[in-house]
Amino acid sequence: MNMAHKQPPDPVRTRLLKAALECFLADEYHKVTTRLIAEKADANISMIRYYFGSKEGLYEEMIRDTLSPLLDVLDGPMLSSTEGFTSFLRLYYDTMTERPEFPKLILKVLALNQGPGRRFIQQLLERGRTRGARKVVDLKTQGLIDPAVDPDILRMAFVSLAMTPMLLKDIFEEQMGQAMDAAFIEDLASFNGRLFTMGLAPDAH
Repeated sequence: MNMAHKQPPDPVRTRLLKAALECFLADEYHKVTTRLIAEKADANISMIRYYFGSKEGLYEEMIRDTLSPLLDVLDGPMLSSTEGFTSFLRLYYDTMTERPEFPKLILKVLALNQGPGRRFIQQLLERGRTRGARKVVDLKTQGLIDPAVDPDILRMAFVSLAMTPMLLKDIFEEQMGQAMDAAFIEDLASFNGRLFTMGLAPDAH
């Protein structure tokens, strides 16, 4: 099997990506130095140039490393039925719960144009848009969703349900007087997944 030949992740590269994520989420891009990242990763600063070419290269790879597992779902079996939206939402919520500042970072780059990576993130999102559109075609072909569903509207609705709870997590928790813990996130993913399943059904329009 090909998996047997897959090289294990390089520990230094992995530590640098983890340290970069912590640093860039904690502070503005221009305030984060490669020396700080290297020190946090317990690595030589020259390894940043070796693996990523530059600070900006490391920044982009950090974003790719976080978003790619979510985008890769669009090539896999998870969304072969509408019930898969629950699993996809759960994956998104779990990923962002581990990195609570990440949605805000993406928003800052795209909406406020703070820090580099705007074009790079847009390319990643366009990749997701293209793959998602193919999934919608597949679901329509199988008769699982209404043929009138617009892929872009579906995508915007999904992004809204996925990102908003993470972006406003602190406010929601304060209003509810409770933490959005694992059990709450599970219930939220299940509820929003059912909304999608019912809203996309062929007889729902």
